[in-house]
Formats: sequence, structure tokens, C-alpha cells
Amino acid sequence: MSWDTIAAQKRQTLKSAIPTEWVIPANIFPPDSQLDVTTFPRRSGWFTDRELEITGTPAPQLLSKLSSGSWASEEVTRAFCKTAAAAHQLTNCLTEILFEKAITRAKELDAYLKKTGKTIGPFHGLPISIKDNFNIIGVDSTIGFTSLVNDPATYNSTLIDLLLEAGAVLYVKTNVPTAMMIAESVNNVFGRTVNPRNRKLTSGGSSGGESALIAFGGSRLGVGTDIGGSLRIPAACTGIFTIRPSFGRFPNFQTRSGLAGQEAVNSVNGPMAPTLEEIVLWSKTVVGQKPWIRDPKCLPIAWRTVQPKRTLKIAVLWNDGVVTPTPPVSRALKQTVQRLKEAGHQIVDWAPTGHVELLATLGRMFVADGGQSVEKLLKPTGEPWRPEMKAYKEASELGVYEMWQLQLARNNLCKAYQDRWNATGIDAILCPTTPYSSVENGKFGYVGYTGVFNILDYPAVSFPCGVNSDRSVDAAYANHTPLSPVDAQVQGDYSPDLVHGMPVSLQLVGRRLEEEMVLMMTDVVLQSLAGKIGPKL
Repeated sequence: MSWDTIAAQKRQTLKSAIPTEWVIPANIFPPDSQLDVTTFPRRSGWFTDRELEITGTPAPQLLSKLSSGSWASEEVTRAFCKTAAAAHQLTNCLTEILFEKAITRAKELDAYLKKTGKTIGPFHGLPISIKDNFNIIGVDSTIGFTSLVNDPATYNSTLIDLLLEAGAVLYVKTNVPTAMMIAESVNNVFGRTVNPRNRKLTSGGSSGGESALIAFGGSRLGVGTDIGGSLRIPAACTGIFTIRPSFGRFPNFQTRSGLAGQEAVNSVNGPMAPTLEEIVLWSKTVVGQKPWIRDPKCLPIAWRTVQPKRTLKIAVLWNDGVVTPTPPVSRALKQTVQRLKEAGHQIVDWAPTGHVELLATLGRMFVADGGQSVEKLLKPTGEPWRPEMKAYKEASELGVYEMWQLQLARNNLCKAYQDRWNATGIDAILCPTTPYSSVENGKFGYVGYTGVFNILDYPAVSFPCGVNSDRSVDAAYANHTPLSPVDAQVQGDYSPDLVHGMPVSLQLVGRRLEEEMVLMMTDVVLQSLAGKIGPKL
């Protein structure tokens, strides 16, 4: 069977899994000309007030209502399933629909609570959405390859077992790019996921199905992964929160990878959500399940309580020496820094020393196998290379000695960066998450602001800073000479009209394995921007 036939059949199977009652009626289906579809649930009249109340309730409050029995998991699950179905029809964000199993599980959880008066665990009854690469028994994890269609997993990823034991309800898996190695979520099986805030713009990648679903309102908590920005880029493109943790804090064992066995740069997983509060909830809860007992690469570090600091010493990376942020991002960074100064925080400039070398190292590590991992997944069905995978198609394999030398160079770069951090005495680095607020589909051209911290293995939170793109003030670059050819490309692709109104996100970076600290500091930053002092996390 040809690759395109396999893909077409898989898409039809996915479409057919949406119950008839959750297919958007033709008379209210938004036209292609309606770019922002985040308004659809509230304005269409198709959702009940009760459904909107449920999907609009943050996860901590949802869990409180579920654990008390005042809300039933079945009702909550149905509301999220319906909203996820709508999100998929409008953004193409899903790869697997598990509605029937989810509702059955929700009923079982409700019955258990009613019978025993106890919850199954800390996520009892809460629907949680899952990125496509997490294995669920009996369900595909195609990661965008036709050769992996109809190849259901025979085991669960470690995180999936943990979530199920904690009482979560798993109801959808979400779209990714080919091999999860593109900064936009597009592949030959499912096609492209678009941004629900503006469907001409990308939702990012590789966790772009998750970001689209959450931004639309079809999930309160989702799980993605990050090897070069795959959590932070889509979160920034859609204006939601995420944390890229250091390797070993959250369990990532037995997940499917497009570069299986590649461990020079470790992939990590993390939560995506509409609020920082929900990110903290997920992080505390998952670490509280002692994942190191079942994941041999998880570190036995319990969640630590940290006291908020009234003042922080924050280093600001205005640009990374390769690509200048687009006007909305530059303006947002300037305004945020000004507000932080007014709130009493100490601000210092941070030079992009080592960034070019770190990014070059990252790039070489990704293609060290000469693209063989991707090629061997394309070959069985004759699936063509996507144009975004050109670097993998044209790569030459590194020898073992060359790879070892590359890793030595990486280690030296990491030590130099740490030494500079220590010498400066900073608490965190503030910088753009990406050069874009978002960008037109197919034009995301630079992952340097995220990828450097994957090599360093620093925890980083991407957060919307409260500034939106505005064509009246972000109309053009000011006296800008491109720093590099890719910078010129980013400048040429920038359209103030197209990104008008899009939220801008920034990134706060902390020390390795100090996830609690970077979450606390993000909260302090947000509270400072709002003129308040943050609570203890």
C-alpha cells in the first residue's frame, strides 16, 4: 500500500472517531476566512453554559470539585472530549481520539469514588491530553510517519502508567511534525496543525497539537516534549505556559522518538497549560509520584518548597547574536524589563557568549547519524522527505571519535557558561522564547533561543508577558542591520498585519535541576508585572 493511501486511511479513521453529535453543524461551522477560532466555543451557541464552565475552570479547582464528588468525571470528560473534537475540526490538532475509553474510565472513577469515598490518586478524574509520541497500549504513536500507522503500542510509556495510577483520564493524542524535529507541527500523515488564535499562523512544534488544543480550550493540562524548543516554541506561538525541565526531573522513559537512541541531547517532557498555577500543579504532582522508582533515568529529587524572593537579579539577553527578535518581541522584552526595574529587581545585560558555538553543537548532534534514523522510517512505505527535513537528508554520519570530540566540546561550553553565571551572581536569564510572537505557517525559521538551553540542560519557563503584537507600533524594524542570513530571512518574513493581536511570550531560565526555583521566579516576575508580590509555591 502506498504511503499516501495509508495516510488518507489514517485521517479518515481519525475523522470517523468523532461522534456524530460532536461534529460541528454546517450552519455554524466557521468559514476559512475566520482566523481566530478561539471564540467559537463561547460564541457559537453550540456549547452549553455548563460545558463552558467546566472547560474554563483551572485544573486545581477542577480536581477539588472532582475529589469532593460535586462534579462527576464523566460530565467533565464529555465536556473536554466535545471541545477537543471541535478543536480538531478547526485546527487539525489530534492524531488519536480515545473518547469512548475515556468516558468508560471516567464512569469507573465516579463509581469508585461513590463506593469508597476515596479518589484513585491526585489526578482523579481529570482529563489530560497527551502528545503523540507517548505510548499507550493498543494505540498508534506514528510521530508523523506512515510506516508507523497501524503499529499500536504494546506497552505504556512510564509517564502514562504514572498518570493512570494517579487517576487521570486520557482522551486524545496530539499532532507533531515528522520525527518531532521541525518547529511546526506538519507531517505526511495528518498534515498541518494551525494556530487557533490565527489559522494563518503556526501553532509551533513539535508539541504544536498540544498548544493548539489548549489555546482553543480543549484541555487544561497537556503533556509535550522538548529537545530543542518543542515545548516552549508552541507555547509561545499560542500564548500559553510551559516549563522545559532539566533531564531527570520528569519521567520520559519508553516514549517513541524519531531519533531513537540519540542521547547527546536528551529529550525531556513537561506540562503545557493556560496558567502558571496549572504548570506548578502538574510538576509537583508528577514528582510527588516518585517517578525515579520506575524510570531508571529519573533523579530521586523530591519536590522542594522554595520561598519567593522579593527582588531578583535578572540577566537580560536582548538578542543572541544570530537573530534579532521581531519588533513585537523586542518591545515586549523592553516593557517587561522596565516593569521589573520599577518593581525593584536588579537588571543586568547578558551577552550571548558561546551561543553560536552551542547551537552549532546542537545542530551537529541532531544529524550525527547522517539522517539514517529518519530515512529508515520513511523507506518502508516509500514516503518522501519533507522539505523541512533537508538537513537530515543531506547530513553525513559522524564517526565515533568525531562524536566524542563533539561531546567534549559541549562539556567545555557548558562549564564556561556555568562559570559566567556564577561570576555574575544572577538568579535567572530573561530572553525571548522565539524571535516571533508567531509566524505564518511554513515560515518558522529559527530555534536558537530555545535550543541553546537544551544543550546546557537548564530549566526554562515560557510565559505570555501581557504584551500583544500591535501593527500600529510594531510596524517595522528600527534601523536594523541583519546579524546573519537567517536574521535577514526572519526580518523579511515578518508581517505586522498578520501577527496583529498575537500574545508575546518570553522565557525565564534558571539553574540546572532547579525547576522549583524557576517556577517561583516566573511567578515573582508575573506578580511584579501586575504590581504584586508572588505567593509561596
